[in-house]
Amino acid sequence: MRTVAVLDAPSNLGLRPPKPGTVPGTAKAPGALREAGLLDRLDAEDAGHLVAPRYDRADWQPGDGVFHAAQIAAYADRLAARVGELLDSGRFPVVLGGDCGILLGTGAAARRHVRGAGLVYLDGHSDFRHPGNSEHVGAAAGEALALATGRGQADLSNVDGAGALFADDSVVLMGIRDNDEDLEELASTDILVRTASEIRSAGAARSAEWARERLDRLDGFWVHLDVDILDAAVMPAVDSPDPGGLEHSELAELLSGLVKAPNCLGVEVTVFDPDLDPDGTLAAELAATLSAGLALRP
Repeated sequence: MRTVAVLDAPSNLGLRPPKPGTVPGTAKAPGALREAGLLDRLDAEDAGHLVAPRYDRADWQPGDGVFHAAQIAAYADRLAARVGELLDSGRFPVVLGGDCGILLGTGAAARRHVRGAGLVYLDGHSDFRHPGNSEHVGAAAGEALALATGRGQADLSNVDGAGALFADDSVVLMGIRDNDEDLEELASTDILVRTASEIRSAGAARSAEWARERLDRLDGFWVHLDVDILDAAVMPAVDSPDPGGLEHSELAELLSGLVKAPNCLGVEVTVFDPDLDPDGTLAAELAATLSAGLALRP
């Protein structure tokens, strides 16, 4: 079994301010999960902390493209190097974000490590906004899957100059809600999609097996987890909580079925906001779910 190495990647650059003049609290998530005992639960090595650029949208206006784009691209390059070192040393990285935009760094690391890397995108939202389907882009966290599959402005959709991080036919999107606005467009791509209601109907373990029918043929795949895949009733500490999501037990079972694959490269955890969890209860529950879900890592 590979040693888990926990790396903090507390970038909040891809999220809109919760309120005017405020900063998204997701940068505090790694600290909250560490305080909840996640490293001890995972018997993990401490791989340190990658300091993120300061959140400052300055005079950005809709129509200006993705805000913080230069900072996000620079951070992705640094994150790719750090995650790449962990992969090359045989570790199983668990990267604690931050927002979904960190995928541009972890995805670059995965692609450099294996040819034709795959992606499982576990998220309550498709994050598929791009100039082809939206009048304006702006928040990279809401565009992360589009950017990672080569859709969007060139400095982020081609972040390391080698094209899309993941080919559509190597991507599985799971956990979005039935009313996701991009479901119709996704159906016209080679991205496999299973909604939260479909996961519940089929069962989390069987849904993981379904995803691995695509993933097992690849040399390696990365797991992206946005904790808003969980139902708003059990995980309200996110920027866009929605009903109709998974329960903690379902998420743990889904993760277990994915990470036990010998070609699973690692996992990232995003969008948990400790500012919305003042007593730490939600962090403790999330840490328990993550430790249960990652227990069967390769």
